[in-house]
Amino acid sequence: MVGKEPQRLPKMSAQGHTWARQVKKEGEEEDPLDQLISRSGCAASHYAVQECMAQHQDWRQCQPQVQAFRDCMSEQQARRREELQRRKEQGSVHS
Repeated sequence: MVGKEPQRLPKMSAQGHTWARQVKKEGEEEDPLDQLISRSGCAASHYAVQECMAQHQDWRQCQPQVQAFRDCMSEQQARRREELQRRKEQGSVHS
């Protein structure tokens, strides 16, 4: 269309997103998701994703970190399933 200005997208805030790890304040409960990730043994790869996102503000540039976190969580879930299966089998043997 002649004479019409193209539609402009709203500007992103200068601050960007809030992917950076939050520091726990005294007396504040830890986020259940953070607790889960800490117990999984995958916290380091989770924080690597967060740091990459804070730096690049584009998830597409963080795919190696995302994949490493995904792999870690998949391995942890597989170990958990095996442990639960073992407990179930041991419970049925002792009954």
